Amino acid sequence: MKRIVPILLTAMILTSCGSVTKQMQRGNYDQVINKSTKKLMRKPKAKYAEAMDRAYKLANERDLERISYLEREDNPDYYDELFARYASLKERQSKVRTVTPITVEGKTYRYEYVDYDAKIVESKNKAAEEFYQNGKKLMNNALSKADFREAYYQLIRADEYGGHKFPDIEVMIHEARLAGISRVIVVPENRDPHIGIPQIDLDYLVSMDTKALEGSEWIEYHLAHAGPDNDYDYEMFVRVLSIDVSDNIEKEEKNEFKAKSKTKFDYALDGAGNVMKDTAGNDIKIYKDVMATMIKKEKIKTCDIRGEVEIISLMGEPRGSLAKVPFNESSKFNNVSYDMIGDAEALPSDAKNLLKKEEQQFPTETVLVKQAVENAKPVVQGILLETGRRYIK
Repeated sequence: MKRIVPILLTAMILTSCGSVTKQMQRGNYDQVINKSTKKLMRKPKAKYAEAMDRAYKLANERDLERISYLEREDNPDYYDELFARYASLKERQSKVRTVTPITVEGKTYRYEYVDYDAKIVESKNKAAEEFYQNGKKLMNNALSKADFREAYYQLIRADEYGGHKFPDIEVMIHEARLAGISRVIVVPENRDPHIGIPQIDLDYLVSMDTKALEGSEWIEYHLAHAGPDNDYDYEMFVRVLSIDVSDNIEKEEKNEFKAKSKTKFDYALDGAGNVMKDTAGNDIKIYKDVMATMIKKEKIKTCDIRGEVEIISLMGEPRGSLAKVPFNESSKFNNVSYDMIGDAEALPSDAKNLLKKEEQQFPTETVLVKQAVENAKPVVQGILLETGRRYIK
């Protein structure tokens, strides 16, 4: 056991070094810095100090080269990146300052402090102004919901970077949000002319947590019209096309049973009419045959619902019906009961247990339809979810 511990520690150190080396080779310098500084806080070692030093210099060199290019380019599209680069330099500097200056094996690691705040503020303000102007332009020239959505994101960033300095931005964000949402109205319908479904059951068929359907922050489902001023982009019809309720079906099956009774008997008589005795002097009994008829009664009644979910585009392109997805569900009443005619002694024990099953009355048509609707509900919800994901934008 004493040999195992040093071996495990050596393996862990080698793995750690290998990980740092790989991250360095991949250019993940900040990961190397994070790991090295944590190690140095616990126990200063030269390999971690060297890794931190090299990664810090290479990361700064990379960011400063990119910053130099971006500032010469002076392209408004790059203001956001410029801000991010300066912010990275500051954060990285703060990270290494948690362990430096530090002296390990005679070598001291220290770095000159650089104040990046002025550049961060300047680039952040420029980025905020650019996001604001882009969002405003997108709002004014929007041709689609995608334009309003992009305007929303641009304005959100402008408000975040600008520290809420733009006076009209909250109203613009709200308007972009409202204009970018795709609204869907889900409408249940009964198309069967022969059987009516109560409205409460139709509503139940589509009742669900609409948040479960909204796979995107830009899609909003309504189960009822929100009002005359609310325009919908899509309609999703949940149609019951036909309802087939069967007649009352009754089946009957008979089984005969025969056995020797354990309680019913006659005495064996001799020619003189006297009761005969066995060798032990006991009366001789002749047990009677007993018979019974088991009657199996089965009642069956079914309801089959056939329908479809159709999604229709009302505003965008293409307009019209985008898809129709069928669904089928059913409910079934099945009652099996047993009666007996004859002597119960003739029945085996398992057959006697069947007599406990009681006969039930046939359910009404309304009850079966309600059960079929309940069974169809999760199927319909699955179709709404999948269809919405595929077609709603």
